[in-house]
Amino acid sequence: MGLQIRDDRQMKALTGLSQDQFNRLLPVFSDIYQATQQKTYEAGLTAGTRRRKPGGGSQGKLPTLAEQLQFVLSYYKTYPTFDGLAMPCGMARSKAHENLHTLSPILYDTLVHLALMPYRELATPEDLKAALHGVDRLLIDATERAYHRSADDAKQREHYSGKKNSIR
Repeated sequence: MGLQIRDDRQMKALTGLSQDQFNRLLPVFSDIYQATQQKTYEAGLTAGTRRRKPGGGSQGKLPTLAEQLQFVLSYYKTYPTFDGLAMPCGMARSKAHENLHTLSPILYDTLVHLALMPYRELATPEDLKAALHGVDRLLIDATERAYHRSADDAKQREHYSGKKNSIR
């Protein structure tokens, strides 16, 4: 069933990608999905818990990899509730949750494989310099800072701004 996308404008509105970009992403997503499925199958064989071969059983509401990729991309583009995510595909919200948490790591691995993921963790200043190579300007939003609240009531009152609670 999946999402019924009619044209490139609708594809971009729902997934954030054009049809051409989606078509370039799909084969890599498919390869990583198949590798993940094979790894899960082999682990199940080793543990003795596997009942079927890969692809056996019911196909679900997202039978093709294209529909699965559209599903996970549409979630990350629009961030709907699981009810809102499940309804267009004709599935229960619990299945939408399950599918999303199954497909998200595969999408992440796909984007890492294609070198499309931004740097998230920089351990050293050299890593930061490498990540910012060729960047002329860096803006840092430092409006909120973590603050350790003292257990002492007098010190808490000393640092209280009066903005967070309308009662005082």
